[in-house]
Amino acid sequence: MNSPFVLRNPCPPGVCDCQLDQLLACPDADRRILRLTRPEERRLLERLESLQSVADLEHMQQRMYEQLGIRLQVEPAHGEVRSARGVHLHFEAHPGLCRRTRQGIAAAVRRALDRRPEILWRLLDAQGLFRDL
Repeated sequence: MNSPFVLRNPCPPGVCDCQLDQLLACPDADRRILRLTRPEERRLLERLESLQSVADLEHMQQRMYEQLGIRLQVEPAHGEVRSARGVHLHFEAHPGLCRRTRQGIAAAVRRALDRRPEILWRLLDAQGLFRDL
């Protein structure tokens, strides 16, 4: 199998829920996620940790979808939001997306929101939190 790009190493069997075997078995499946190697994943996490604005976050969400097929939705969780922990990060089901990668992306976004609370405030304001004040 000659591939024009380096593929990610598979997860150990039984450890991950990425369903990589299903992805590889289907010939017309979206295989963009396989381009996310460990070094590329580290670069992605560093980039997510250095978010500067809501527009930057939206840009990264768009780029993750275009390049890897990862759809990430960032929205306030139900109830009270006091910190970045109160933000709900939801990934659409995507064969090949590892549990560890999902956790790493979520943690990187939360660290960025902790460093720059104004991004969190803008996200909350977009949902109408500060509308009645």
